[in-house]
Amino acid sequence: MSERQAVERIWLKHYPQGVPPEIDLGAYRSLVDLFDESCRRFADRPAFANMGVTLTYAQVDRLADQFAAFLQQSAGLAKGDRVALMMPNVLQYPVLLHAILRAGLVVVNVNPLYTPAELEHQLTDAGAKAIVVLENFAHTLQQALPQTPVETVITTQIGDLMPLPRRLLVNFVVKHVRRMVPDWQIGNAIDLRSALAQGQNQRLSRPTLGQEDLAFLQYTGGTTGRSKGAMLLHRNVLANVLQAEAWCRPVLNEGEEIVITALPLYHIFALTANCLLFSKLGGLNVLITNPRDIPGFVKEIGRYPFTGITGVNTLFNALLNSEDFRTLDFSALKLSLGGGMAVQRAVAERWKQLTGVTLVEAYGLTETSPAACMNPLDLVEYNGKIGLPLPSTACAVRSEDGSWLGIDAPGELCVRGPQVMKGYWNLPEETARVLDAEGWLATGDVATMDAEGFFQIVDRKKDMILVSGFNVYPNEVEDVLAAHPGIVEAGVIGVPDEHSGETVKAVVVRRDPELAEADVIAHCRERLTGYKVPKIIEFRDELPKTNVGKILRRDLRQDEG
Repeated sequence: MSERQAVERIWLKHYPQGVPPEIDLGAYRSLVDLFDESCRRFADRPAFANMGVTLTYAQVDRLADQFAAFLQQSAGLAKGDRVALMMPNVLQYPVLLHAILRAGLVVVNVNPLYTPAELEHQLTDAGAKAIVVLENFAHTLQQALPQTPVETVITTQIGDLMPLPRRLLVNFVVKHVRRMVPDWQIGNAIDLRSALAQGQNQRLSRPTLGQEDLAFLQYTGGTTGRSKGAMLLHRNVLANVLQAEAWCRPVLNEGEEIVITALPLYHIFALTANCLLFSKLGGLNVLITNPRDIPGFVKEIGRYPFTGITGVNTLFNALLNSEDFRTLDFSALKLSLGGGMAVQRAVAERWKQLTGVTLVEAYGLTETSPAACMNPLDLVEYNGKIGLPLPSTACAVRSEDGSWLGIDAPGELCVRGPQVMKGYWNLPEETARVLDAEGWLATGDVATMDAEGFFQIVDRKKDMILVSGFNVYPNEVEDVLAAHPGIVEAGVIGVPDEHSGETVKAVVVRRDPELAEADVIAHCRERLTGYKVPKIIEFRDELPKTNVGKILRRDLRQDEG
């Protein structure tokens, strides 16, 4: 199959009605222009809500201006300098995000659960000159800070943007009742409220920003080793917001939507799909600070007639296992979007049965800002696919020898489009390994394309198990395991075997405490070819996961010694 044939975009014939084949990237010079427009158009509308407190677009706009001025004038930062954000989903995050971009600076999102060593690596690698950290994690920063180039530290407490007396009450409870703030001491650190007060009396000088300016150093999750900084330009993220808007326009309306934002905003999925897309639409983001507290999570979202929710498979699964969640009113819900990891059929079917809304799967990477493919939002039922390439996006499947493959032939999925990153920060060799001269990004995922242009992920190349010369893809086995009513979730890996090279092992979290190894194997034998059936079953109370809930097969393999 030639490259021309690979990208002839057969998927366009199956686009939902009203979705254009291309986006117009010329409408905005930068992400700052896009958000400025929303602040003008939707000034009095609610923009972000958290713990019962709401900020309007006008309030976010004003606070972002103050902090941007502080960064320029008090912190002395210049266009292109990097500023790290280290916090979960709290009201401060979107304010600070837009302030950093508005000042012409680069956002470096940091997982607040990092160890000091991981934090030190990222801050040093990025050359971050400033960081804003939630006080709960300041003790980690304290340990990493001396080895980093960070000059300015701004600390914040969870309730800092809440009105009095709620602000004082929340901060007191978090610190002194729940004792969620370990002791820390960082000399010359300034608190956020003081920084905002300074910025209120300072003048913001808005730099000229273009689409080729760097907006984010977005570090990959590090599931394959030490994390790398994907250079996402304003053009990349702007393109993905416009692509997602074009795809969702037939379903979503301006100024009306309420989206549940449970995935962390420092992760590229929620950053683009929730924070930026719904801001473009003048919607309300309901920020969930701790989605692992399912009872608290369900109580919070029960206050809103939410119209959209995004998440990963494990999040949807956890909600479905909550009695309280099953009592909620889903009459306003029209968008349920799954990504970040494979959506499992059993979870998707249960979700549709409960909510009446199809759990639509999308596919993306940090390196694609993130969305590359999405299923039509009018999908009647789960189809096991990752969908069609988004507008202005080409996808193709490539073999090991570099040739393009045809319909239904498995190979490495490659993506080309305006949302594809510029490259990895200070890693030209790593960049060349995944990004060719024609702009094709090699994703590392094995996929197929059907005759209608729908793509399906088979698995990660690195996770494939080789049993006596036969390929076994963990996703397929995990999907079968998830369909067993006595199983909450499972992770599948390959382990060495003297007879077959490798054999399949399943690590299982039980719903039914009486479930035995023989029951699991029997269930798989009914649904899988012999060599795909797990030979080893291990029961655990929980599985290792990333910060967004993706099962870490790497950690399962390491546990094998």
